[in-house]
Amino acid sequence: MSASLLALFASSGTLICCALPITLVTLGMGATVASLTSTFPLLVTLSEHKIWVFAFSALFLLLGGVALYRPGRHCPADPALAAACERAQRWGRRIWWLSVVLFGIGFFAAFLALPLRLWLDL
Repeated sequence: MSASLLALFASSGTLICCALPITLVTLGMGATVASLTSTFPLLVTLSEHKIWVFAFSALFLLLGGVALYRPGRHCPADPALAAACERAQRWGRRIWWLSVVLFGIGFFAAFLALPLRLWLDL
């Protein structure tokens, strides 16, 4: 489960660096983005290095997916431990898939939204 939490943390970074500012500007809240970047200057640095942010996030997602879906994962034979193990695996998969969705949203906002908009001539 720790691998999926690490993946969630990494994919949330993609939303904070790229998707959130783009969404706020699109909604006409440019002053909010200016306020955020002056309050949290790290956002500018993350945005400048978004390729690295997405690369590390994708790496963590890949490692988390391998850890969650590798063959040969078994829960203990004890019924109580087996139930806890199954519950942890189920939550780990949910968190991992949430991370994948967040990464997809961030990737779309950071790399695909503007070229798609230009291609559609909107």
